[in-house]
Amino acid sequence: MKRVGILTSGGDAPGMNAAIRAVTRTAIYNGMEVIGFRRGYEGLLEGDVIPLSVSSVGGIVHRGGTMLRTARCERFTKPEGVREGLQRLKEYDMDALVVIGGDGSFRGAYELHKLGFPVVGIPGTIDNDIAGTDCTIGFDTACNTALQCIEKLRDTASSHERLFLVEVMGRNAGFLALEAAVAAGAEFALVPEVPFDMDVLCKKLHYAKERGKSHSLIIVAEGVMQASELQALLKDTGGYDARITVLGHIQRGGSPSSFDAVLASRLGGGAIDALVRGEFGVMVGRINGEIVTNPIQISWEQKKSLDAGMMALVEILGI
Repeated sequence: MKRVGILTSGGDAPGMNAAIRAVTRTAIYNGMEVIGFRRGYEGLLEGDVIPLSVSSVGGIVHRGGTMLRTARCERFTKPEGVREGLQRLKEYDMDALVVIGGDGSFRGAYELHKLGFPVVGIPGTIDNDIAGTDCTIGFDTACNTALQCIEKLRDTASSHERLFLVEVMGRNAGFLALEAAVAAGAEFALVPEVPFDMDVLCKKLHYAKERGKSHSLIIVAEGVMQASELQALLKDTGGYDARITVLGHIQRGGSPSSFDAVLASRLGGGAIDALVRGEFGVMVGRINGEIVTNPIQISWEQKKSLDAGMMALVEILGI
């Protein structure tokens, strides 16, 4: 294992730079050369490469985004695209590839693995929807960003006796919406995994208004519906003036939290450790505080479940 490639793919997440730094420096520590592919699999196919050194990854640990940039690559979802990527890796004398991203990115890495090329995945997505790890890189930062925004909205909601419908990211998973709802003291959390009853929601709003609550907050994951759709469907708000706020891509930006910077550093180092041990076709994760490896396909074959206790807590604390 002399030459290792690294790329970031799919949506960016705070902490990706910290992972790039850890992969690069741990690989160099183990006597390896490191090459970065810019713009994910698209850059791999186009030969957009950059040598990485100890100094070139200096000062990036607390920078948001990804220095390697990222993109979604439709070509790599097809067998001929994967074969072309494998050929590129051989042209650059790569011995292995580290992929930082979500389950879509991991699917591409798995296809390379099936063709016999050594790969290791590092889970980086603010959605936290990847099995095999308690937390993905970027999730904690995104939760804190959402919390800061929601706390500001609560001030104006209380002043004007309003109901705020806050849309957060989470196309297929409600981890971000649920975490933000509990942390912000929101009255409701609507997530893709749990069906909700509009009539029950309206009754709860009525109850909140009747007992004198000056405002209410509903956190809705984008995978349930858009906040504007919910506003249109919510005919009876119990007397609250309903307003919507879409947090959007602001949740992906900013410097990583201490938790994410440490997590990314540990997973980056763990990815190289896995390669040194000869573990290929795996993803690294953090379970109960320990760095572990699992087959990379666990990221889409196994469904990561929401904490039912957290869902109950929103209802209990939001009365």
